[in-house]
Amino acid sequence: MDKALEENIMGALETVNDPELGVDIVNLGLVYGAQLDDAGVATVTMTLTSMGCPLAGTIAEDVKRALIDLPEIKEVEVNIVWNPPWTKDKMSRYAKIALGVRD
Repeated sequence: MDKALEENIMGALETVNDPELGVDIVNLGLVYGAQLDDAGVATVTMTLTSMGCPLAGTIAEDVKRALIDLPEIKEVEVNIVWNPPWTKDKMSRYAKIALGVRD
């Protein structure tokens, strides 16, 4: 996947907010990576802020909706993982400021 497409994918993922926190999943540090195979299947590997997150299905569907409009992408799979575990250290400076998190 070329750099421009990777940037487009990450930009699209920045439109997906965690409904509980009101900050996008990229700046929260929830997205661990995105791959695109030759058939146009995008696989997003991500985590959630907690294992029992009741909005996991909603966030996964929002990820699919955000990416399916990109012309290179024919299908989207969301792979939710728990390792490495998410911590506030994965958040961007923007997310920390938005949520009032101090280092």
